[in-house]
Amino acid sequence: MKPKTQRLFLLILAIVAVLAAVLLAMSALKDQAAYFYAPADVAREGAPQGRNVRIGGMVKEGSIRRAADGVTIAFVVGDDSPHTIAVRYRGIVPDLFREESGVVAEGRFQPDGLFVADEILAKHDENYMPPQLDAKKGEHKSESLK
Repeated sequence: MKPKTQRLFLLILAIVAVLAAVLLAMSALKDQAAYFYAPADVAREGAPQGRNVRIGGMVKEGSIRRAADGVTIAFVVGDDSPHTIAVRYRGIVPDLFREESGVVAEGRFQPDGLFVADEILAKHDENYMPPQLDAKKGEHKSESLK
């Protein structure tokens, strides 16, 4: 076999190996990926059934209802569109979770359209500062100058 033919054979073998690795990685991610939907997306495309997805938007004002057990809550997620998604979650919510704040919920849609969340992630705006740092806002510079 000529050296030029050997190099071509090795190049083709390397390309096939890289493609096989990419296909395996994509196959593994397909099972673990949770696609993100906004309420407008769900209204346009329908609620995806039978797989984990993430929904996101703003918690509607006055929509948070706590059940008698103390750990189950129901709320409504909306976005700029008139569409909303009713969500039920059982567990402890993050400290930043409140009405009119951003939220991302991961879970599954039920056949009746209710979204049952397994995990809740609260979002804050870009101006958020933890209360501990906010209280020390003016102190930090003066302490460092001492």
